[in-house]
Amino acid sequence: MAKSDGNKNYKVVAENRRARYDYAIEDDLEVGIVLTGSEVKSLRTGQSNIADSYAEVDGGELWLTNAYIAPYTQAMFPHEERRRRKLLASKREVARLWNATQRQGMTLVPLVMYFNDRGIVKLKVATAKGKKTQDKRATEAKRDWSRQKQRLLKEH
Repeated sequence: MAKSDGNKNYKVVAENRRARYDYAIEDDLEVGIVLTGSEVKSLRTGQSNIADSYAEVDGGELWLTNAYIAPYTQAMFPHEERRRRKLLASKREVARLWNATQRQGMTLVPLVMYFNDRGIVKLKVATAKGKKTQDKRATEAKRDWSRQKQRLLKEH
């Protein structure tokens, strides 16, 4: 996850908490995102959701699909809520992500959308493999055991 380091401009807008449960995260990458003015205003109010969204490489470009950004009520020219949004990454990174999705059977999952220290919207995208049901159960059991261990250590 991106760190704030005490910056007043840093603000998490949307987080995909379910991604770490459903996917085994391999590698992540911070990318820029092309937005309209009304979308940025709406994000400043914190009205967005990236839980059902995904990223894809199409025609040598990186796209964010199905991300929800609520309409800004005071906008003269409103935006579509769930339009495809272009993600900004270098050609080398896009090629690496394309190779990961095509050859290794991975998927591109958005983890968190935030304003960085300069006030620019960034998106953290991860290459991930889907977990099977037994893997999810094992992760949950490990998490429960660590919680119980912390409680036992706290009591003694």
